[in-house]
Order: sequence, then structure tokens, then C-alpha cells
Amino acid sequence: MTIKTIAFIEAGSPGSHIFSKFPLPRLGSVLLSTMLRDRGYRVRVFIEDVAEPDWAFVENSDLVCISTITSTAVRAYAIADRIRALGIPVVMGGPHVTFLAEEALEHASFVVRGEGEGPLLELVSSLETGRPTLSDIRGLSYRDTDGHPVHNPPAGFIQDLDSLPEPDFSLVHNWKPSRSYPVSTSRGCPYGCKFCSVIQMFGRKYRFKSVEATLSELKHVNAVSRATKFIVDDNFAADLNRAKEICRGLLAEKIKMTWSTQVRVDVARDRKLLRLMADSGCHTLYIGFESINPRTLAAYQKKQDLKDIIYSIQKIRDHGIHIHGMFVLGADTDDVDTIRKTADFARRHHIDTVQFLILTPLPGTPLYAEMVENKKLIHTNWSKYDAHHVVYRPATMSPVTLQVETFKAMARFYSWKYILKHLATLHFHYAALGVFGKTTIRRFLKNLEFELQELLPQT
Repeated sequence: MTIKTIAFIEAGSPGSHIFSKFPLPRLGSVLLSTMLRDRGYRVRVFIEDVAEPDWAFVENSDLVCISTITSTAVRAYAIADRIRALGIPVVMGGPHVTFLAEEALEHASFVVRGEGEGPLLELVSSLETGRPTLSDIRGLSYRDTDGHPVHNPPAGFIQDLDSLPEPDFSLVHNWKPSRSYPVSTSRGCPYGCKFCSVIQMFGRKYRFKSVEATLSELKHVNAVSRATKFIVDDNFAADLNRAKEICRGLLAEKIKMTWSTQVRVDVARDRKLLRLMADSGCHTLYIGFESINPRTLAAYQKKQDLKDIIYSIQKIRDHGIHIHGMFVLGADTDDVDTIRKTADFARRHHIDTVQFLILTPLPGTPLYAEMVENKKLIHTNWSKYDAHHVVYRPATMSPVTLQVETFKAMARFYSWKYILKHLATLHFHYAALGVFGKTTIRRFLKNLEFELQELLPQT
């Protein structure tokens, strides 16, 4: 077949939450589209959380690639069905379909499992020339001529991240330079949190871009946009010396930018790194505290304790860096008191922003396998697998109680006191976030009966 035009679609989120006002696209579609553009194809990327796709372009493409996580899978499948009905081949990729490839093949022509850079380019070549044959493309799932699903062996992980191009956001439909820019400088994670699929997607070993390549990309995106740069690595400070070199490079090359990233609590043990991060423009650190319940931290296999959490908050704040704390509520070791104490803890320790997330068993994680085996899932309406809805039966409270108490905890944190405090200190971003949070929570509570229908016992 002839392939000249390729559309990439990142399926939209099913509903709003407190941070949906600030959508951050995943990098996969942008990176893959850049690689195909560089090979001569006409390519555009449509991110539904950013703007409505240009369906005329999509429906006149020779190939459509759809990226999805679990919570967007229902929407992604609907798009795939619409496109395939027009006779256009559809390729699906992303964490959800990596682990549920046969489900995805009910809607897609092909599924790329895991890292897509190698398999997708080989697939496009195969569709055009017949080489390589489909059976030779590692990481690819498809149906044979008899309609049976075929899952080729997994593809290996890309070891040289410097070999990848810098993602070109000009390919994204209606992208505005004022938006926060995501930047990836590493892949993988050696930790084993039960609810996380990073290891299954990207491996247990960290792989890094060189400091030189990282600084080159940061310089480039800073020239394109003065908006905040978000380094999406699962742990930017996994290699402390490398993180320091990047910060020193930003300072030495006078790359003046505001940036944020994700780290673990152990970043606070290195005060020199914290100072370098602050001096080089780090605005906010996103930290998975996960819980203040010691038993829950052990159950999550988090390898940190409450003292570590408190110490990290103190030291990070001492360096003038803001903190976004993420807590996961609803483990078998949690009860209602745990949820309420978590909200009090976040307020008492002056965490700048929080997400109180509901424990969610995503396909591909040890938690999902455990809950399937123990028949704890309430349903598999994937649109509710967004960490804001209860989809399983907790051990110490009802699903309804966990749902309601989690939203009450959010309301307790994003209070009028929170809003007025930030207005008084001229932190308008946080004040606006508090207002948006209150509006979102009020909307949920207003529609409480409808939202909780799936969680009520069936008679």
C-alpha cells in the first residue's frame, strides 16, 4: 500500500478533574510523528485534550495511529472503530493496549506493545514494501489471515536515547507555545510500586539521555516557549551526579527557564542538588508521597517512611521550591481516618498543591493481577480507571465511602482559606487552582447520585 499521510491521535480524557485545566500531552505521539516526518511522511498530531481534531485530515489519511492509556481506552476504541469503518488501517499503542492487546485488536488493525519507536517504523515499512514481514516485527500484535491474534515477541528497549530526535510540537494541531512543555530525559525505574506500570513499559533499569543532549533539548524548547518546562522522567534525580550536571549546565549556559519535574523523597538528602535545582529555575517538585500510613507504604512497596516524607517537605521548602504532593488512598490498610488524616497532614505541612488519588488497578500492574485473582474489581469500564473513581471493593470501607471521602479530602485541602491565603501572598496561580478545584469538587458532589451508581450494591 502507499502511505503518504499519517495522523496521530491522543484520545481525550473521559472527564474533568482538578488538573484537567492544564493538559500535558504524552510525548509518544509527538516523538513518533517527528521520526516519521523526518522520513518524508506528511504527519499531524491531534491531542483531544488540547483541541478538537481536524477530522477531514484524519479521515483522508493513509494510516491512523492512536495512543491511549487505560482511562482513555473507551474513547480511543470509538475513534478506531470510526476510522476502520472508512477502510483506513489503525495502529494502537500506549500502556493500556500493551497489556490488553487482544482487546485492542477488536478495534485496531495492529497493536504496538511497549516502546514504539522501532516497531512502528518497521510496520510502516512493511505495509509499504512487505519488508520486514509482519512476523518479524518484535513488539507487534495483529491478526493472521485466519483472524487469529498473533503476538510477536517483545521488542527490546532503546538503549541510546540520544539517537531519538527532539519532539517537534509544531506538528501538534493548535499547539500554543504558551502551554507547558513536556521533556523526557530518561526512561525506566528500578522501584516496584504495586500500582505502577512503568517497569512493565520501560524496564527496571534506568536509561538516560546524555547531559549534552538534555541541555540541547532544554535550550531548544526554551527558545520556542517561555512557558514552564515539565521534565516527565519518573525520577529526575535517579542519578544524583547527572542531575547536578544538568542544573550546572543550565546555569553555565545561562538557560533561564522555569521548570518542574518528578522526584522521590530521597532527593532531599542532597542539599547541594536542591540548591542547584532552585538556582537553575526549578519551580515545583512532584513527589509521590503515596501515604502517611506506614502499613500502606509497606503494602505499596514504596521503600520510604513517614519520617522521610516530613524531612523532604522541610528541606525542599527551605530551598524555596514548591511541592506537589501525590497521595494514593484506598489500600486494604487504609480506613476513613487515614483519608481524613492525610488531608490534615497536607495542610499542616503546607504542601503547595496535592492530588488525593484513588488506588487504581491498571492493567499490567501487580495490583491489577492481584485484584483480578481475588475478584475485587467492580467493573472494567475503563473510562473510570483514572485514579479519581473507585473501581474495586476496598477492605475496610464501602466503595461509596472511599469515593466520597476522597473528594471531601480534596475539598478540605482546596478550601477558601487556601484560596485567600494565596491571594494575599499574590500567588494567583495557586488561588486560581483552588477556585477551579472547588468548582470541580462541587460539580462532582452535585452529581453524586449519578456518579455513584456503579458503586452501589445491585439488587
